[in-house]
Amino acid sequence: MRVEGTEFGFGSGGARLPVVSSPNLVPALTRDPVSRIRLVGPIVMPRPLASPTIVVFDSGLGGLTVHREIAQVRPDARFIYAADDAVFPYGRLDETKLVTRIVAVMDHLVLTHDPDLVVVACNTASTIALPVLRARFTVPFVGTVPAIKPACAASATKMVSVLGTEATVKREYTRALIREFAAGCDVTLVGSPNLAALAESHLRGEPVADEAIAAEIAPCFVANGAGRTDTIVLACTHFPLLLEGLQRLAPWPVTFLDPAPAIARRVVDLIGPATSPRAVAAGQAVFTSGRAPSATLAAALACFGIAPADRFDTPSLST
Repeated sequence: MRVEGTEFGFGSGGARLPVVSSPNLVPALTRDPVSRIRLVGPIVMPRPLASPTIVVFDSGLGGLTVHREIAQVRPDARFIYAADDAVFPYGRLDETKLVTRIVAVMDHLVLTHDPDLVVVACNTASTIALPVLRARFTVPFVGTVPAIKPACAASATKMVSVLGTEATVKREYTRALIREFAAGCDVTLVGSPNLAALAESHLRGEPVADEAIAAEIAPCFVANGAGRTDTIVLACTHFPLLLEGLQRLAPWPVTFLDPAPAIARRVVDLIGPATSPRAVAAGQAVFTSGRAPSATLAAALACFGIAPADRFDTPSLST
């Protein structure tokens, strides 16, 4: 396993549905049953729901890529898109403070919106806070983790890069997934300090230089005498917002693996398929910062089926 950039050490409808793990974070880890329960969650009986309320939660705008996929398979759902943008990016917060923060925001969201399902559309939040969230709330959670197993299974050259935030790359959780599922692949970990912020700027209509994007993704492209990288895991939900640019600026063609479609399939596993092809209403966005979206961002949110943002009505969480 290779780590590029900053070097990190190991740290701390009546239809019958099959029984699945909820939230189904990763494939079953059979070597360590205790870790499997902590990471994958308890076994629950799925229940088909008509017009469910689904909260999609992220530190910023990246979770919109996940919301888009879920809305396609459950257009009948009522969606709340919650962005904890008051403290974006999450990677700058101490882990203990971040868990406390996420739990406090989730307390408010669950109390206010009474969701049937919560999707944590953030790799950092998923890897550190999901065990606490599961223990505190009865609502099912679906998390987001790097799609390392399918990437390694699909790679023809057996050279895979995992492009994430610095916070995701340094997690022992990510290293454990590589040890478990690399399947003989040479995996390069790349911690990008700026790409999530560039994705936010792009969606807000601000100029983003090609050179800035190219510099962030350059370490993902590894070539040696045996071959070169052919698959890149997008281990941050923000990154697919820049997919067109990533593909255009890549030194050679690669497959960029977006976890959002798999997350949408997990949602259907848990609450069943849509009971109606019609959307019940536009999704509602809430931002913890309380900042009103610009006209450009409001138009971008509308493209995702999200209505103009509401203020987050808990001032103590807006800083």
